[in-house]
Amino acid sequence: MIPPITDIEAMDRTALIAAWSEIFGTPVPKRLSSPFLRRFLAFELQARQFGGLPKGLIDRLDRADAVKPETRSPALKPGGRLIREWNGVTHAVDVVEGGFLWNGQRHSSLSAIARAITGARWSGPRFFGLKKSALR
Repeated sequence: MIPPITDIEAMDRTALIAAWSEIFGTPVPKRLSSPFLRRFLAFELQARQFGGLPKGLIDRLDRADAVKPETRSPALKPGGRLIREWNGVTHAVDVVEGGFLWNGQRHSSLSAIARAITGARWSGPRFFGLKKSALR
């Protein structure tokens, strides 16, 4: 039996899981917290009772989902230089044909250089600031 919305706040995790199975007919996705389950179930019950999101908003979300973001990384051309300061030391990497030159040694990837500098597994483009996520 589907619970009333007012009962969801007081339900324990077992009852929330049972309600999820009843409403959606599927097992609860792994690692969903009880507070999130409560919110999700409450929204679904309200949507069923009052009609859900406006059609215009659903259309806008569908259009936004259809647009693929541009994932361009800067073109690294031979003769370019990347500079990164790490733990007080400035590292310069020269872009050469077919790879990179750092500390007089040739490397095939920026990730290998980032790993040598930090001692940890880094994405080379991210370490050197070539990806947007590194600039946040």
